[in-house]
Amino acid sequence: SRKSHKQAMDMPLKWVFQQDNDPKHTSKRAKSWFQTNKINVMEWPAQSPDLNPIENLWGDIKNAVSEAKPRNVNELWNVVKESWSGITAERCHKLVDSMPHRCEAVIKNCGHTTKY
Repeated sequence: SRKSHKQAMDMPLKWVFQQDNDPKHTSKRAKSWFQTNKINVMEWPAQSPDLNPIENLWGDIKNAVSEAKPRNVNELWNVVKESWSGITAERCHKLVDSMPHRCEAVIKNCGHTTKY
C-alpha cells in the first residue's frame, strides 16, 4: 500500500528490521516486499530462543484477552487497546533490565529455550 511504502521510505537507512522466523515473516511475498522497499532485515537463526522483551508484553495482552473472554471483534479490540495502554514504563524497564539475565540463561543452556 502507499502508506506502508511511505513509512518504509521514511525509515532511516542505518536501521535494521528484526523479526523472528515465523512463516508469515519469511514468505516469498514478505521477503519481496522488504527487498522492493530496500529494508535491511536482520538474519535470524532457526529455532533460536526468543529473548525479545516484547514477547512478554504480547503474553500480557494474550492473558488479558483470555481473562476477558471477548465475544466479538469490537470487544477484542477494546481489551487489546486497554491492556496495551495499561502497560507501565516500570514493566518495560524491568523487561529491558532483565536482558543480561536472559542472555546468561541462553548461554548456560547452550542456546536452548529458557524460562524467558
